[in-house]
Amino acid sequence: MKKSPAIRQYAIVTGNYWAFTLTDGALRMLVVLHFHQLGYSPLQIAALFLFYEIFGIVTNLFGGYLGARIGLNRTMNIGLALQVAALALLAVPNHWLSVPLVMGAQALSGIAKDLNKMSAKSAIKLLVPGDQQGTLFKWIALLTGSKNALKGVGFFLGGALLALLSFKGAVLAMAAALALVWLASVITLKHDLGKAKNKPKFKELFSKSRAINILSAARLFLFGARDIWFVIALPVFLSSQLGWSFWWVGGFLASWVIGYGLVQSIAPLILRSKTQAAPTGRAALLWAVILTLVTASLALALSTNLSVALVLITGLILFGIAFAINSSLHSYLIVSYAKGDGVSLDVGFYYMANACGRLVGTLLSGYLYQQGGLSLCLWGSVIFLLLVAIISIGLPGSNTPTHSLTNTQQAD
Repeated sequence: MKKSPAIRQYAIVTGNYWAFTLTDGALRMLVVLHFHQLGYSPLQIAALFLFYEIFGIVTNLFGGYLGARIGLNRTMNIGLALQVAALALLAVPNHWLSVPLVMGAQALSGIAKDLNKMSAKSAIKLLVPGDQQGTLFKWIALLTGSKNALKGVGFFLGGALLALLSFKGAVLAMAAALALVWLASVITLKHDLGKAKNKPKFKELFSKSRAINILSAARLFLFGARDIWFVIALPVFLSSQLGWSFWWVGGFLASWVIGYGLVQSIAPLILRSKTQAAPTGRAALLWAVILTLVTASLALALSTNLSVALVLITGLILFGIAFAINSSLHSYLIVSYAKGDGVSLDVGFYYMANACGRLVGTLLSGYLYQQGGLSLCLWGSVIFLLLVAIISIGLPGSNTPTHSLTNTQQAD
């Protein structure tokens, strides 16, 4: 790695991303547990996140275009400021905390989250030479894994803050801390980070790359498969059916996400080949099949006489390992396939599909749980994962990036 100033700038972006991730994970857990405590149904809780996911879709589409035109530093700082505003908006008296208000705050949070994700994932493309795909895979895996580990810490933080400070106190504390991070970012982040040499046109919002389109479709169903049972159904099931406290629910889900993030971070070691070559679309297909089999086995095990808690804990560990490797592979492939100049356009399009999957998965999580409980949610996940495997057949069998640029070209 060369150009330490560029690496220092990326370190700032990563630090911002980590700080934001803590508040994002904590806020999600706060909303789920607090409104479940207030008597909201699973489908009503899912609806609270509707704007979060919808605006995430829009943000990824237009945010990539915006990042290429004005620079990733500005999109990052805008995201941090919007998250502070979203948290402050929720710090109102309980009798003002209406569904429209919460949905509006979640809309701001959704925009903020995807501006931050797009900015961080795009920035790393600018640091790695186009012919060093193994290095790119390691850096992407480390970024993605560490982020998800911190999101798990955020889940625990949300449950703990709800128990210690109440809902209002929790969101105020997070808003104050993140405001300090935003101020530091405005002062230190380089002003032209990720700005495209050739200003992209509006019609370039949608990717013209077949590989990126196929990967984006697979990503949509991959994250839909996770969120169908993990976002609403699982925490509500643990709280209402197994009688777990907020501390237990938050702590358990936090531990799972932290472990999932750690597996993502070491995915290059798990998948290391004898030739040291970076993984290809064939690896994504193989691990999609493995994840499908793991999820189907978990769904079947829930219908036996085995301890439900034991089945869930064991199944979640296996699901987390397989899902983490799938996600890490996808995260590497999109950055590898993306073009160097205006990288945020391709990354933004891909994460738009990711947000679509989360939206569908979140809504189905509430609906299917009300219709048939956690078991039905898991079978919905299996169907989505079968689609991931089928779509992944079309991914390129070569690890040569779609748009290969040298480090000099990328840094100009």
